[in-house]
Amino acid sequence: MHHSFTFAIPYLQLISQDSRRAAFAKIASGAVVAAPAVASAAVGESPRFSVFGIIGDGTTYSEGAAYGSDQSSSVYSPYSVYGEAGPDSLYKPGRSEDLVRAKSVIAESLVRLEKLPAYIEKKEWYNVKDELTRYMYETRGAVRSSAKTPAQKAAAAEFFKAIEATYTNATLKKQGPCADAAAKSKELLSKYAASI
Repeated sequence: MHHSFTFAIPYLQLISQDSRRAAFAKIASGAVVAAPAVASAAVGESPRFSVFGIIGDGTTYSEGAAYGSDQSSSVYSPYSVYGEAGPDSLYKPGRSEDLVRAKSVIAESLVRLEKLPAYIEKKEWYNVKDELTRYMYETRGAVRSSAKTPAQKAAAAEFFKAIEATYTNATLKKQGPCADAAAKSKELLSKYAASI
């Protein structure tokens, strides 16, 4: 009994190895059969290639972009797959929905600036800095995109300076100057919001 059992274990291992080998062989043969379908060569045709879209077959893709040689219109950069911005572009600057989005970002920023005095009073500098970094990137973009007149651009610059002073004073843990800068930034953003 002991001998038959020790013989049975290697025999079972041999069977399982054979079945694994057979399974891997089937997978490998399937990959070999599928590989020609992936390559874009037809029977009897030599392989196509392109070197930087200049040398070789200009109708094939080179590194996925062909450096503009495969585009129907000119591209703004030889390394880009995107065409020049023009009348056929999907994005058109100055859309009304862009101003609506900018106004909503500015409104949310005013809500966040409202939280700063309580954080400054409690000397929670990390919360002050978090509020300024959490959403102010969006605020900068919204203010810059909505500033059209020289007066609006000047007001935007003053607001940015006040925000930077608030952040700097929070980093330095200077409560008075930080509170003054936070109040000034809220005031300036409120005036700016009313001007757009």
